[in-house]
Amino acid sequence: MKIERALISVSDKEGLIPFVKRLHELGVEILSTGGTAKVISDEGIPVIEISDYTGAPEMFDGRLKTIHPKVHGGLLFRRDHPEDPAQAEEHDIPRIDLLVVNLYPFEATIAKEGVTLSEAIEKIDIGGPAMLRAASKNYNAVTVITDSADYDVVAEEME
Repeated sequence: MKIERALISVSDKEGLIPFVKRLHELGVEILSTGGTAKVISDEGIPVIEISDYTGAPEMFDGRLKTIHPKVHGGLLFRRDHPEDPAQAEEHDIPRIDLLVVNLYPFEATIAKEGVTLSEAIEKIDIGGPAMLRAASKNYNAVTVITDSADYDVVAEEME
């Protein structure tokens, strides 16, 4: 599989850095959201913050990060469809070939004793599921990873 650009936004960062290092060594451009981008950058791995990529800042205390045409368009546009690549180019929407997402730990949060409604509400993920659905709709062109146990499998396929 040919992967040139990856979008990584994970709540659970277990195993992430070795995988991202492999992506970088393979020449994959890495896009990422706030906290994940910081973890990647702190390891000296080049990363483009999603707000720099889209030109739109993260807003509302991080509630709005990835819901943007440049993100969803990059996941959705059909590479083999006659009009889609031209529209993507016209609107400066590069393709995103790999999506690495795991969702906020909502169930674990609400299982905690004494959790407040406000704390629970903030663990309702919006952008992650939306990106997963967009990538799934374009399953033949976008690889999706939701479990860190799959990092090695995907990296080996890429190598």
